[in-house]
Amino acid sequence: MGSCGTWARQELLVLLSSVWLWVGSAQPTPPGPTHTPGPQLKFRLAGYPRKHNEGRVEVFYNDEWGTICDDDFTLANAHVLCRHLGFVAATGWAHSAKYGKGVGRIWLDNVNCAGGEKSIGDCKHRGWGNSDCSHEEDAGVICKDERIPGFKDSNVIETEQSHVEEVRLRSVVSGARRQLPVTEGIVEVRYKDGWAQICDEGWSSQNSRVVCGMMGFPAEKKVNRNFYKLFTERQQLNYRLHSVSCTGTEVHLSMCAFEFYRGNTSTACGAGMPAVVSCVPGPLFATGNGHKKKQRQQQQGQPRIRLKGGAKVGEGRVEVLKSSEWGTICDDRWNLLSASVVCRELGFGSAKEALTGARMGQGTGPIHINEVQCLGTEKSLWSCPFKNITQEDCKHTEDAAVRCNIPYMGYENLIRLSGGRSRFEGRVEVAVGAGDGDQPRWGLVCGEGWGTLEAMVACRQLGLGFANHGLQETWYWDASNVTEMVLSGVKCAGHEMSLSHCQHHGTSLNCRNTGTRFAAGVICSETASDLLLHAPLVQETAYIEDRPLHMLYCAAEENCLSSSARQANWPYGHRRLLRFSSQIHNNGRADFRPKAGRHSWVWHECHRHYHSMDIFTHYDILTPNGTKVAEGHKASFCLEDTECEEDVAKRYECANFGEQGITVGCWDLYRHDIDCQWIDITDVKPGNYILQVVINPNFEVAESDFTNNAMKCNCKYDGHRIWVHSCHIGDALSEEANKRFEQYPGQLNNQIS
Repeated sequence: MGSCGTWARQELLVLLSSVWLWVGSAQPTPPGPTHTPGPQLKFRLAGYPRKHNEGRVEVFYNDEWGTICDDDFTLANAHVLCRHLGFVAATGWAHSAKYGKGVGRIWLDNVNCAGGEKSIGDCKHRGWGNSDCSHEEDAGVICKDERIPGFKDSNVIETEQSHVEEVRLRSVVSGARRQLPVTEGIVEVRYKDGWAQICDEGWSSQNSRVVCGMMGFPAEKKVNRNFYKLFTERQQLNYRLHSVSCTGTEVHLSMCAFEFYRGNTSTACGAGMPAVVSCVPGPLFATGNGHKKKQRQQQQGQPRIRLKGGAKVGEGRVEVLKSSEWGTICDDRWNLLSASVVCRELGFGSAKEALTGARMGQGTGPIHINEVQCLGTEKSLWSCPFKNITQEDCKHTEDAAVRCNIPYMGYENLIRLSGGRSRFEGRVEVAVGAGDGDQPRWGLVCGEGWGTLEAMVACRQLGLGFANHGLQETWYWDASNVTEMVLSGVKCAGHEMSLSHCQHHGTSLNCRNTGTRFAAGVICSETASDLLLHAPLVQETAYIEDRPLHMLYCAAEENCLSSSARQANWPYGHRRLLRFSSQIHNNGRADFRPKAGRHSWVWHECHRHYHSMDIFTHYDILTPNGTKVAEGHKASFCLEDTECEEDVAKRYECANFGEQGITVGCWDLYRHDIDCQWIDITDVKPGNYILQVVINPNFEVAESDFTNNAMKCNCKYDGHRIWVHSCHIGDALSEEANKRFEQYPGQLNNQIS
């Protein structure tokens, strides 16, 4: 035993030194908790169904249990982990949360071991807590059922399940009358091949709050126990847990104190009955008059918190409204308690994950707060202690994000893809007539009018992330025996949870081409680009130029002048142009690539390069009520990386028929002095106007967020000079500030207050 203890201590020292060496030498420091790491790593196997020598790998680091992502996972990684767990070697490993999804942090990602390392900390990885995974990618291992001689395991894995993994609410209402989401029912935990109940002796509202949070609901309410007592007296029960005691801030029942029943449980819970919970759904999921409730809530004032950049409902970068301007939260000390307060405030359940390091893309504008430290009981994030910060304290690479628990709605069962090369692409098939216990009838969606916004909703409903493309013809995916069109005229805003929530023709099908080749299809992606214009640069660079017509032949050919230029006395005279620079950033998580392939790019003789998109931006001058006064134009440019952030390499350039696009972390700069970087205002009368620039206006290329694609400025034109001010991204201000902007009375002089 002495030699074993010495060996264990040596291994521990090697492990800790490797962790500290890595943290000390890595640049930049990986985001994560700021407190000192715990004295040792521990490992355990979890999940169900499994044997004692297999399961989801969980690692205890920084006083918190977390999981390991399956990206780049190998058998060599499994060997190292199995030795940590006291087994001689690994025989296999499992991906995609085969043993169920874990909770809490995902501690490691892109782990790359050679196989001989003493510790997982000696292997290459992205850094502790630095991951771009969800718990759907939790890795598992299968270890050889042979122990390392003399291995003393403080965490002996019992064949009897000692973790609470899955929890559900079982509704007792009959199937025909049952509605989703299930908000009330008997609490049950997964046990062996079935489900077991929890004894409600000592059951508290805090316990109910935790269960409701797991189910995707922000709050709990009282329940009629007498009704359930009568119901359960006639049932065969199988109790599994008792003496459950939660504080109410836990994100999962497994984090509460509880005890398991052992052996025969037929006489268990003598004075009690199964625990029953009733939950209050958030506005998005309220049935019946849910829309009225939502409208009432909106009338009470604009919320001061929102999620941006997430593919699914209930996930995204956290943004807060302060001083009439939206901004982000720095991820220092960001944890599940604070994330859960955000989720519940927004009408979701508790948090599944508190994400750091701008995992949902980088925000723009101010970073309002830092070091949020909620207790978990607060009604609003604004009630939590936090620090006001200056821009120097944090960068947008540290923007905090969340993934919230949301109620199960079953939308993913009403849609499927067929014929694609991977599960992320294919022809869209939808189920119709699935109510009242009938078998659903599967059919196709008419491709007419189908575009990126509709594809976004389809991919969200499928749980496959963002849309990459919405396709109106799918003859190359003809692999299904489903041939009937059942849905046409689909028109989505892009935020809906299901295609059934979008406008459509209903039962009166109206589709010109009903052949299967004209059925709608999608290509989905886990990440997407996100373009936005640098508003201050427009304000700083705007000016008027009277440009002689003899210098505008090329621009006229490109349709960059208003139609009255055709009647001008060429080459004499001039056009009055409002010129400004545009700097377009990609703040998303995927490169912005034109939809059209190289073969269809258009050569522009005047500019001597190819344009990969017909319409990339709209430039317009509007009256305060939104009427266009200058024809503006639909600008088409070559897309390339002009400049990039530190450590980001340029990928795209226009010269020599090069690849076009904008890399994540780069921007494309169109200087004020290049052709067509203007609006022709020759025919505009003096007055107060709005300058508007919209990027990717036809949603031709998919993005994670289209609400930030418009930029607006106030401007006063006196017939000779122009003053441009208050430039901002369309969704950067509060509703009240936006109204003030639109009702701006105009300049009396050139002093802008």
